[in-house]
Amino acid sequence: MRRKTWALVMLLLFLVPVVASCGSLASNGSSQEKSLKLGLIPVEDNFPFFVAEKEGLFAKAGLRVELIPFNSAQDRDLALQSRSIDGEVADIVAAALLRKGGTPVKIVSLTMGATPAEGRFALLARPGSNIHSPSQLKGRSVGISEHTIIEYVADGLLQEAGVDPDSVKKVAVPQIPARLQLLLGGKLDAALLPDPFASLAAQKGARVILDDTKSKRNLSQVVLMFREEAIQQKAPAIEKLLQVYGEAARLVVQNPSAYRELFIEKARIPAELRDTYLAPHYSPPQLPRREDVAAVMQWMVARKLLAAPYKYEELVDPDLIRAGGNTR
Repeated sequence: MRRKTWALVMLLLFLVPVVASCGSLASNGSSQEKSLKLGLIPVEDNFPFFVAEKEGLFAKAGLRVELIPFNSAQDRDLALQSRSIDGEVADIVAAALLRKGGTPVKIVSLTMGATPAEGRFALLARPGSNIHSPSQLKGRSVGISEHTIIEYVADGLLQEAGVDPDSVKKVAVPQIPARLQLLLGGKLDAALLPDPFASLAAQKGARVILDDTKSKRNLSQVVLMFREEAIQQKAPAIEKLLQVYGEAARLVVQNPSAYRELFIEKARIPAELRDTYLAPHYSPPQLPRREDVAAVMQWMVARKLLAAPYKYEELVDPDLIRAGGNTR
């Protein structure tokens, strides 16, 4: 009898640390599932995420979100490919190129570009130029970032204006500040720039020739994407992240002046525009439209960036937007 009692005691002593260890592993696993690393370039496209951080919205939702800044899209994409981050804010062109390069990603929502009015790109002629209309761009040098959303928007604006994109002399200038300086310095006849750089160029004498916010088509979309592996492991956390983003976007739209200083800091607004440039409008989380994704795919195939277009379902995950959201 004593032997049985002693054996039971020993068994219990053995099981206690094992159970504690299992509990610890479960706890760590749960913590990892609620932790997200998001790669961002500090520009206006990503501003609601910084508002969510400032207001403690991630913590309120039970999330641990690390916003990791990058100075270039290349560095951001490399971090995603190396699994240093779970997701990033980029565009549809970048999503397709990442998948082509062997990093399966899925778009889970737009962050800007639900309408043509959100996220402005402008094609501007240099200060003092005699270019006043799109047709006068033929044979002129136009600064772009090659094989990116910048070139896609430039081509779309030119086509809509009746100008063959191949009739202009495209000059690859990947860095936006460098493209701006070449334009202002007269080294380029024209350039495609996003805001706030487009607004700064206009303030310094450049002439807006084409503006995508006035386009009939919705040419530019900013998207939130995650590695498929991260979606499989952290889907509930990503769903909560989208809810938090929607709340932060609403706060900015309702009271932009409350976040003015944060906006100037996090969106890197040039000093010349700090008193006049306003935060753009941000829509609630929603999926990109099928026709917008298809248009990007068609352009990428035409530019030989893809051998064949990806299907909508290959690039977009529709399951993380809560019921009632826009899933067009």
